[in-house]
Amino acid sequence: MKSAVPFRIKKARAKPIDREGLEQAALMVEIAVRHPAAAKLIYHVPNGGHRHKQVAIKLKEQGVKAGVPDLVLPMARGGYFGLYIEFKAKPPFDAAVSPSQDAYLQALLEQGYLAIVCRGALDASEAIRAYLLQPKTVVAA
Repeated sequence: MKSAVPFRIKKARAKPIDREGLEQAALMVEIAVRHPAAAKLIYHVPNGGHRHKQVAIKLKEQGVKAGVPDLVLPMARGGYFGLYIEFKAKPPFDAAVSPSQDAYLQALLEQGYLAIVCRGALDASEAIRAYLLQPKTVVAA
């Protein structure tokens, strides 16, 4: 006797949760509240994510580079010209720093920027607070 159901029912896949994106968005809200001057200048570099091949090619032609950190705060403090943050979700949902990310962070350090990895909104918030407490960098002409 044949089965009454001629096909298998597929279980629905759970949609992946963008924990890193959610945490980074929460960080931006906190910065707006705690550091309004920094909130006006900090920005996100949307380098990651999956894109159609043709879009990826066009973006690369326009200057998108692998490894560029997620957040940029162009405020000079503590002898640095600005702060770059490679943002990762907090453990246990964090990802490893890729070789291209590590290389870019090192290149930024060599150019006089503070370039760091933060894991989670709390880590990044504390790093930004500590950075902003440093005296303004003065460049002698």
